[in-house]
Amino acid sequence: MKTDLIKNGLLGDYSVTTLDNGLSVYIMEKPGFDSCYAAFGTKYGSINTKFCRNGGEEIEVPAGIAHFLEHKLFESEEGDTFQRFAKTGAYCNAYTSFDRTCYIFSCSSNFSANLDILLDFVQTPYFTAETVKKEQGIIAQEIKMYEDNPGWRVFFNLLRQMYENHPVKIDIAGTVESISEIDDKLLFECYNTFYNPANMFICIAGNIKTAEVLSQIEKNIKKVERVTVKSASFCESKMVKNNFVEQSLEVAKPLFCLGFKDVFSGERLDLKSRTVAGIALELLCGDCSALYRRLQDSGLIDNELSAEHFQGEGYSAFIIEGESENPKAVAEEIKKEIKSFIKNGVDTELLDAVLKAAYGDAVKRFDNTDSIVTDMIDCAISSGGLFDTAHILKEINEQDIIACLSKLTDEASVLSVITPRKEK
Repeated sequence: MKTDLIKNGLLGDYSVTTLDNGLSVYIMEKPGFDSCYAAFGTKYGSINTKFCRNGGEEIEVPAGIAHFLEHKLFESEEGDTFQRFAKTGAYCNAYTSFDRTCYIFSCSSNFSANLDILLDFVQTPYFTAETVKKEQGIIAQEIKMYEDNPGWRVFFNLLRQMYENHPVKIDIAGTVESISEIDDKLLFECYNTFYNPANMFICIAGNIKTAEVLSQIEKNIKKVERVTVKSASFCESKMVKNNFVEQSLEVAKPLFCLGFKDVFSGERLDLKSRTVAGIALELLCGDCSALYRRLQDSGLIDNELSAEHFQGEGYSAFIIEGESENPKAVAEEIKKEIKSFIKNGVDTELLDAVLKAAYGDAVKRFDNTDSIVTDMIDCAISSGGLFDTAHILKEINEQDIIACLSKLTDEASVLSVITPRKEK
C-alpha cells in the first residue's frame, strides 16, 4: 500500500492511496462536517463497448451493458440494497455515464456500517437468466421513455451527426435491440473485467479518520487476480456527417443544441485544455457576455444559454443549448461572435472577472462533501489532482482563450433542433 498526502494551506489536505491490488482510494477529512459522502466507482461507461482483457483478443459487447450492470448490482440474494441503506438512514444512488459507473451514499451517522454495505454489494454480483430477462423489460421501457424526451433527443441527435464511429453517439442505456443480446454470462464477463480493483476507485469526504477508513477498506476488498483492460480507440474525421438535424416532439418552443467538434490526438484532453474550454465558453455566451445580452435584447432567447465542454476518452465538443423561436439565427450570432473574438481579441477586464469568479467557485466546492467527491472521481478518471484547477485558473491568458475558440469552426459544427409537433 502506498499513500501520498497532498496539502494546501487554503483548501485543506487529502490523501491518495493505492492498494496492492491497484485500487485507488481518495480521502479528505472534513472535521466538524455533519455529513459524509462516499463513492465506489469503476472506469467503465457506455463507450467501453470494445476492449482487450489482459492483452488478449478484442471483445465487442452490446451497447448499454455498463448501464445494465449498474441496475443489476443493486439486486442480491439478501434483498434490495436500497432497503439495506434505508435501515442505516443513508441516501444511496448510482449512475452510469459515458466513461464511468459510480455507486454513492451520503449519511450523517453510521458511516462505517454504510461503507460496509457499499463495499459488499458492489463486490457481490448476482445475475441469473430470469432476473436478466426481467431487467431487459424494465430498461427497454426506460429507453423508450428517453426517445420522447426533448432534452435528451436534441443532445443525442447532435452527437449522431457529429460522430461517425465513436460509441459516444449511442444512448448510455443502449437500444432496445442491443440490450436484448445481454445475458447473465455476458454480464459476468464484463463485471470480472471492469469491476477489478485495478480499474476501480473509492472517493470519500467527511468527518472521518483516514487510517480507520483505509483499514476498513483493506479488510473488505476481495482478493482477486489483477486484470488489465484496454478499451479500443475510434478514429474520427474532423468533419461532421451533417451540419443540421431536426426532429418534432411535444415542446412548447423549439429547443436547440449547437455543437462544435474538436478532434485531438491522445485518449483524453489534459486538465488545462478542459479548464480553458470552460472559461472560453463563459466568455462567449455566459450571463455576463455581450452576446448573451444581444440575444436577450433582440428577443432571440428568453432564458439562459447553457454551455459545456463535452469531453472524454477520444471525444471532445463545445456545446451550447437553449430555447428559441429561431434557432438558426441564434447559431449564426454565436458563430459571428466566435469570429469576432478571434479577430479582435478578448475583453481583458471580463476575462479577469470570469477567472476570479471561477476561482471562487473552485474554492467553494471544498465546503461541500458531494462536490469534493465529484471532483475526486474526475481525478481518479483523468489522473489529475484535486487542487490543480485552482492553480490553472491563475495561469490562463488571452492567448489560451483565442487558441481554444479557434477550434470552433463552421465546418465542424452541428445544429440540432427540436421543433413543436404540428397538430394533425
